[in-house]
Amino acid sequence: MPNVRLPQSSATLPRASKQYVYFFGDGKAEGHKGMKDILGGKGAGLAEMTNAGLPVPPGFHHPDRGLPRIHAERRPAFLPRSTAKMQAALSRLEAMMGRRLGAAQRPLLVSVRSGAMFSMPG
Repeated sequence: MPNVRLPQSSATLPRASKQYVYFFGDGKAEGHKGMKDILGGKGAGLAEMTNAGLPVPPGFHHPDRGLPRIHAERRPAFLPRSTAKMQAALSRLEAMMGRRLGAAQRPLLVSVRSGAMFSMPG
């Protein structure tokens, strides 16, 4: 049984700045359960379990909160910054796991999940 730390109250944790990527792994997450509006239900849950010391595989979240503005302006101004942040998070994940995405031998396997705060059927 792993050592499980009791999480801090989400009310005492600071709200995250407007980030493009929120990483979690090695018992630390750049998020918490109070960030469901940003990370979605799955993301907030993974962050909270990571912060509680549960054995959660590392990963990262990419919130979609900038998409309405991008669609309204019809120009993806954030894409270069967002892509660079996701590449940095992927490199961090590869280093942590000792594997590389797309490698022929022992590749890094990832799961890409939708985790919006509100489900959109269909």
